[in-house]
Amino acid sequence: MSKIVKQNFDLEERTMEFAKNVRRFIKLLGKSQSNIEDSKQLIRSSGSIAANYIEANESLSKKDFLMRIKICRKEAKESILWLNLIETDNKNKAKLIAEASELMKIFGSIVTKCQV
Repeated sequence: MSKIVKQNFDLEERTMEFAKNVRRFIKLLGKSQSNIEDSKQLIRSSGSIAANYIEANESLSKKDFLMRIKICRKEAKESILWLNLIETDNKNKAKLIAEASELMKIFGSIVTKCQV
């Protein structure tokens, strides 16, 4: 049982770190109108991944858990969109896209396993 709790904690930590890293990245961006607007959306979607994963771990039913995990997957995919739209040469952008892609795959795998 402790192994499951540890895995949940690690993913909670990972999603929170992703949201923090996005915020650090945004602080370094140029202030074009499109970057400002896309950054707002990116902040929301990256934070939503972490928040919904916490909610999933506190879910009252399997259906609720699955819905929250699907939202996590959707928000990870959305974060990739906003990252791709942001205009920058910052090398951390590729790392953030890679992390969002991995999170999307992890949540997709959870969905697949829960629906079996």
